[in-house]
Amino acid sequence: MRAEREGPLAGVRVVELGGIGPGPFAGMLLSDMGAEVLRIDRPGPAALRLAALERGRRSVVLDLRRPEGIETVLRLVERADVLIEGFRPGVTERLGVGPDACWERNPTLVYGRMTGWGQDGPWALTAGHDIGYIAVTGVLHAMGRAGGPPQVPLNLVGDFGGGALYLVVGLLAALHEASRSGRGQVVDAAIVDGAASLMAGAYGMLGMGAWGDERGVNLLDTGAPFYDVYETSDGGHLAVGALEPKFYAELVAVLGLEGADADRDDPAGWPALRERIAAVFATRSRDDWAAVFDGSDACVAPVLGMAEAPEHPQVAARGTFVEVDGARVPGPAPRFSRTPSAVQGPPVEPGAHTRAALTDWGVPDVDGLLDAGVAVQT
Repeated sequence: MRAEREGPLAGVRVVELGGIGPGPFAGMLLSDMGAEVLRIDRPGPAALRLAALERGRRSVVLDLRRPEGIETVLRLVERADVLIEGFRPGVTERLGVGPDACWERNPTLVYGRMTGWGQDGPWALTAGHDIGYIAVTGVLHAMGRAGGPPQVPLNLVGDFGGGALYLVVGLLAALHEASRSGRGQVVDAAIVDGAASLMAGAYGMLGMGAWGDERGVNLLDTGAPFYDVYETSDGGHLAVGALEPKFYAELVAVLGLEGADADRDDPAGWPALRERIAAVFATRSRDDWAAVFDGSDACVAPVLGMAEAPEHPQVAARGTFVEVDGARVPGPAPRFSRTPSAVQGPPVEPGAHTRAALTDWGVPDVDGLLDAGVAVQT
């Protein structure tokens, strides 16, 4: 894993203070793009981890309760471009590795902070998870069918979309600015901020009166029958997204729905139109319909399970999924024409590279740290 790295971020060094969820996912993305990400794990039994998100970096175990452990982190910071932490506000300051302490060693360091509620505000120190962050931003309220409860979109919209992706965007922007100014800064990535930002389009339409503040009555939330999911004869499902008139025309032509063109723009007629579409889709299996619509511009796709998805012809042709450590997982994204990203290595056990990584990063007396139990080699 120490070999020459590939990708547009090759040469960038990142210290990641080990955490769960969006922080590791951000570290994974940076590693896939070529950054050298060194993960600092804690001694003792590992907390809940998603090992698939920890690919492509080395792991060092350090005891941050001891001054020598903190000093070691600061030594690493001297050679880093970025630090990522996902603790509650104020924790790294109390440990002695907050932004000011790090900038004393490295003024150009970009300091990435990943939290749910942000660094300030009345809930900043309150525990939380994805479902709560998207609840208070209006995101969760907007998802679901008319008359039904909100539907939980896994933890994609909050943790990974509103959290990790916004952290990575902020880190890359701050790195660019630091290359010109010679000064680092804090990137405060709060999931509530990112999740709200993802809703910019919906909030914009709400403000214009083009979006109702209730579930299942709008163009993109299953309110429209031509943007919905339909069950097939075998219990499978098809996703229909025929928004534009020409795509909708192709949909109704393939389905043989005579006279349905007139119903498209009249919400009063949508319930009846939905029943007609549903009745036709219920006559054949999912895969039969997928074959019928293959290559069509009607914007119909089969709803595939996670085990099926890698085998879809388009997904397979793109090589969207790769095998890492015996598991088939999504590969690097996005793609670059000259400096391709790559999975830089499989996930490893915490502390697997303590001796080698600390030595490579120029930390003195690694043997002394290991002998004292400040650092742990597994």
